Amino acid sequence: MALLWVKSMSDFSLNTAIWQEDAEPDNPFVAARCFAHGYDVYGEILPHASWFEYLLLLLQGERPSPQAVKTLERLAIALANPGPREASVRAAMNGGVGGSVHASSLIAALAVGAGQCGGAQEVSVLVDQWAKVGLNKAAWLAFFQAPNEDYSEDIWGPFEHAPGFDPNGVGCATPVQQTLNLLAELSPGMGVSWLQKQQQEFQKTVGAPLSFSAVAAAAFYDLALDSRQSTMLFLMLRLPGAAVHALEWEVNGWKKFPAYGSGIRLSNDPASKTQWGDGT
Repeated sequence: MALLWVKSMSDFSLNTAIWQEDAEPDNPFVAARCFAHGYDVYGEILPHASWFEYLLLLLQGERPSPQAVKTLERLAIALANPGPREASVRAAMNGGVGGSVHASSLIAALAVGAGQCGGAQEVSVLVDQWAKVGLNKAAWLAFFQAPNEDYSEDIWGPFEHAPGFDPNGVGCATPVQQTLNLLAELSPGMGVSWLQKQQQEFQKTVGAPLSFSAVAAAAFYDLALDSRQSTMLFLMLRLPGAAVHALEWEVNGWKKFPAYGSGIRLSNDPASKTQWGDGT
């Protein structure tokens, strides 16, 4: 096995339009100054920018408008904790209560939350559709009624429900409605406000209520994010809830873990017998 000792970094380069570094004069392996799309990260951004302003800068390569920053900030709050009813959070809880390392709980949340039933893949498909048809109501109605019309075999199977709607819902969930209403007032584009105006007709046509994936996709479209960026961001923004619930159940322990005990019926329950081995 050979050991490579690098004396100088001057002959090494990385092709990226996102990041630039100036090395420390006494240590070529660490940076003295870092620039994100030309902005000094620790000299300008750190003391003056917000987290969401910096995040949009990294994604889009230019300083975002205050309206865009506010929209992303509010959306991030709405998505931060989907709650223990949501599958990706439950996956993280399973990791926490099972004693997995912390990274495993987050990876479990990412894996489960990446799917196309309220997950990141559903958001990705919707953002692509926004880019394709924009505010064309007829095109959206056709898509909702036949979401697999252009389907080709992939790692993702065909949709079993209209993307952007809750297949198990009756009325629109209150948090979804509240988020839609707020973002319709804040969003820098027309997508969210247009979706709000079409909500009742869309829900009537589909026979199901809007879900968070529809609201998030419209907001990402208004923020001029493509489907790839939206997928990454949607997964990231939902991790705080997964993290805190995993940590909580790591402490609570499995004996208190919700397992729908009242719904479980054992046909041969040892606890109901007078003694072990009693066949009566």
